[in-house]
Amino acid sequence: MSAPPFIYLASQSPRRRQLLEQIGVPFELLLPDADEDAEALEAERAGESPDEYVARVTTAKLDAALARLQRRNWASAPVLCSDTTVAMGRRILGKPLDEADALATLQLLSGRTHRVITAVAVASDGRRWQTSSVSEVDFAEVPTATLQRYIASGEPFGKAGAYAIQSLASAWISRIEGSYSGIMGLPLFETAQLLSNCGFEF
Repeated sequence: MSAPPFIYLASQSPRRRQLLEQIGVPFELLLPDADEDAEALEAERAGESPDEYVARVTTAKLDAALARLQRRNWASAPVLCSDTTVAMGRRILGKPLDEADALATLQLLSGRTHRVITAVAVASDGRRWQTSSVSEVDFAEVPTATLQRYIASGEPFGKAGAYAIQSLASAWISRIEGSYSGIMGLPLFETAQLLSNCGFEF
């Protein structure tokens, strides 16, 4: 089976684009229409564990992307979706709502270990594959004034857990166990395994 000429990436994340480019996967963006409420797919449900949450949201994103592709009548190609969440125990630490929320999240992470869970899903020719990557991240204790300067940079917004590992926050991370690319938003080993089902070779 030969690899398709490209895949559709149904994600607005520039980090996921960068990571796909890193492993040489050509892609086209399959972004939501103006009337789609993409954020609503990420709403939490009562009693849901972080692992259940990220798997469900990724499945929902893939469903929405496939429906979008059909509506637009674009050329057929594999579709890739992903979702990342930060978890402290069973608590899901999503994208901060405002500066106060970002500060509360970062203060919770400071001096503690948290998990980063990223699920990735691929659909092609009526078939689907989905898996997830779980990493542990140790945060050093960070003074409040330092966190406030980081928040003022704007970096925490739009990021699960209010930080990006490839940003200034990397100076506070003393240890990771798992997948660095998974913490960024797309676990490359797992992604390559799924895309190999579509004919890609790595």
